[in-house]
Amino acid sequence: MSVTGILLAIVLLAILIVIHEMGHFFAARAMKIDVREFAVGFGPKLFGWKSRKYETTFAIRLIPLGGYCAFYGEDEPGEIDRTDPRIFGNHSVWRRFLVILMGPMMNFVLAFVVAVGYYWIGGIPDATWVDPYITGVSASEPAYAAGLQARDVITEINGINMLDGSSQTLLDTLGGWKEGDPALELTVRRGEETLHLQVTPAWNVEEQRMMIGVTIGGRYRMNQTDFAGAVREGWDVCVYASGEILRTLKELFTNREVFEQVSGPVGIISIVSNEVGDRGLEAFIELLITISINLGLFNLLPIPGLDGSRLIFGVIEAIRKKPIKPEREAMVNLIGMGVLFAFMIFVTFRDVTNLLK
Repeated sequence: MSVTGILLAIVLLAILIVIHEMGHFFAARAMKIDVREFAVGFGPKLFGWKSRKYETTFAIRLIPLGGYCAFYGEDEPGEIDRTDPRIFGNHSVWRRFLVILMGPMMNFVLAFVVAVGYYWIGGIPDATWVDPYITGVSASEPAYAAGLQARDVITEINGINMLDGSSQTLLDTLGGWKEGDPALELTVRRGEETLHLQVTPAWNVEEQRMMIGVTIGGRYRMNQTDFAGAVREGWDVCVYASGEILRTLKELFTNREVFEQVSGPVGIISIVSNEVGDRGLEAFIELLITISINLGLFNLLPIPGLDGSRLIFGVIEAIRKKPIKPEREAMVNLIGMGVLFAFMIFVTFRDVTNLLK
């Protein structure tokens, strides 16, 4: 992970968090509901200021991996004046429901707007055409010894063109090498430089084939489109990503392998840093879209402490025609947040351990 990659990953997470909390904030302003504090980050406050027009404190806190939009009387189990008109629970159910819902909704809106803008400006990838390139090189493997690096483009092998619109030609050529054949002669494009390297594949026991120890990705040819085409493509991408995330969330509780792949903030920063380092802006945009949808869907889960739980409490209140005791709701949410923080600490410890390995 590079320093630049880590900073970009933190910026990405900050964007998603701020947009989410801004959804709550501006919906509250529109519904005439007072906001006690709008914070970016957790932990000790680095600096802050108070609005002259509203009684809202804005704060930047030490740990830039979260944030919150706090309302008066929300999750405060102690003695407070419940007659205070600023209290969140004193507003109508539908107003509170909308304010809570707008946090996750803004994550969906962000993902869609970014996707549409990206495809409108950059074009739509042509799935029938791809230029393969190296996204990773394994240490102690033939490619590493030969001097290949991430982001290298293998243009030719033994004089045969590898950029024919498919990654399969490259994979078949590498995998087709046999013991006793001469070393493969590679023509490699690295930025503006052209290199000529030799590499001898080795047998991989796990894959049961010849390999040189690289991970292959692809640069798709982009076809320009109009705004309507960008909207369609952006919508399709967001719907597909939502379906995949929902499937993963479902398997999270039934499939141990999926559970072990869950990443916390440290893991996400590692993934974003590596992907952006390999593929640049394209990876940043793709991850922003995917993680934003992920954040929106995850927050809608009916888990105490998340927006989904608060929405459930609102529905129950609407059905019962009377609110749940604020102290009870606050206690449930505080316990839920405690469990979530404990889970985050566990996942973060696992992420750090994996990085050290």
